[in-house]
Amino acid sequence: MKDMNRDLWLLCKQDYMTQSELDRQVNLLNTLLYHTESWPNFCQAHEILDINRRKIIRKPHLMQGILKEREMKAFVFVNNLN
Repeated sequence: MKDMNRDLWLLCKQDYMTQSELDRQVNLLNTLLYHTESWPNFCQAHEILDINRRKIIRKPHLMQGILKEREMKAFVFVNNLN
């Protein structure tokens, strides 16, 4: 797994954590998020509403193609199914 470049807020019940404890917690969070942020999981939890063509797109390969475009078209929405 490659090193993630993200900001994480880590709230603990302890007043103080050593650097090694903090690094361990951040690594565990990155591991957890790495598996949940995959394309198949994203496509399972979302759909794309294309108002221009009056379509609901749920196929992962079509969703990935639309989301990887540089400029999104007007009236194309990503809807969370949760």
